[in-house]
Amino acid sequence: MKILIACEFSGIVREEFRKLGHDAWSCDLLPTEIPGQHIQGDVLSVLDDGWDLMIAHPPCTRLANSGVRWLHERNLWGDLKFAATFFKELLDAPIPKKAIENPIPHGYAVEIIGRKYDQIIHPWMFGHGETKATCFWLEELPLLKPTNIVEGRYPRVWLESGSKNNPKWKRRSRTYLGIAKAMADQWG
Repeated sequence: MKILIACEFSGIVREEFRKLGHDAWSCDLLPTEIPGQHIQGDVLSVLDDGWDLMIAHPPCTRLANSGVRWLHERNLWGDLKFAATFFKELLDAPIPKKAIENPIPHGYAVEIIGRKYDQIIHPWMFGHGETKATCFWLEELPLLKPTNIVEGRYPRVWLESGSKNNPKWKRRSRTYLGIAKAMADQWG
């Protein structure tokens, strides 16, 4: 299958699909952390390139329920509209199979996107003893089945600090390896 991993700089999901023999490409504005098939640029410019499957990780800062208070306090309504419109463009892309990933969205985002998510998963369902509610909007794909339920419900990404060379937002946006493997095994 020809697979696009949209908004992925890490290369984690891309490489799990490549291990199974797929023609998988990541695309992000940032360079890839794992050398491989990567398009550095605007993903909207490659949506019509004949992909069979897209897994997208659009920026969540203005869409996530956890940050809804900042919309009012900092007047970020324009940022919300831009982010939700980008999300909707990915959701409406002419690709038959799609999974769009994001945290739990607030109601303003859902209103622009046009529908709620189909599934919520956590890392502890895939071998990582942590909580991090992750939603999927799915098209022509089954729900992702847990592969390795483990103990531990530690909210690591919310408790760790960031640094100039390894900012918190970057660590939060990397897909857990157990989830990436499950995506490749079940959706590939």
